[in-house]
Amino acid sequence: MRLLLVEDDRKVADFVSRGLRAERFAVDLAFDGQEGLEFARTYEYDLLILDLMLPKLSGTELLQRVRRKNTEIPILVLTANDSTEQKVTNFEAGADDYLTKPFDFSELLVRVKALLRRGPVNRASLLRISDLELDRLSQQVRRGGQRIELTAKEYALLEYLMVNRGRVFSRTMILEHVWDQSFEGVTNIVDVYVRHLRSKVDDPYAVKLIHTVRGVGYCIKDPEEA
Repeated sequence: MRLLLVEDDRKVADFVSRGLRAERFAVDLAFDGQEGLEFARTYEYDLLILDLMLPKLSGTELLQRVRRKNTEIPILVLTANDSTEQKVTNFEAGADDYLTKPFDFSELLVRVKALLRRGPVNRASLLRISDLELDRLSQQVRRGGQRIELTAKEYALLEYLMVNRGRVFSRTMILEHVWDQSFEGVTNIVDVYVRHLRSKVDDPYAVKLIHTVRGVGYCIKDPEEA
């Protein structure tokens, strides 16, 4: 996988890039915001890691410009400023995670791998599959124009599947994302919630959208699509 690291402190950049390359990542380095923007516009990356205090173009401005062109790439922000206001500003600009300096490389690596496991992020506010709609702003779900009431976990599960439509997820992957931790030995909780979700989203309708892939897990897709 190919990563872009934008960091003007060359010692930090060297430390981080060497560590990531040792983990078999391909890493491109940029030492100012303008150079980082040119890299991001020229090449395809799986993840962007950027410092906020950059010369020529600030990290926040770089973040905003990248987001205008690419809404899906995961972005990890590095900064010495850990104020709540700064965090909110950059999360609203499109950051996916935030790591305060100084940091241990082991923590950076964990965050990088977690973002890469999530894959590209779909930030569309309205998700639609067939006649099923999920509005991420209002957190309302409708099918065939009819409102469907979901619990918080049912909604989180449906959103996760719809954001990644057509992709098959194992029970463990769903647990780690929807429940935000690993429940070893109790992956059947996923089956329980999938049944609950199906009873509301699929059972009353002729076309079934939630599918079981035997021996693998679950996905959501329109069976009428090629």
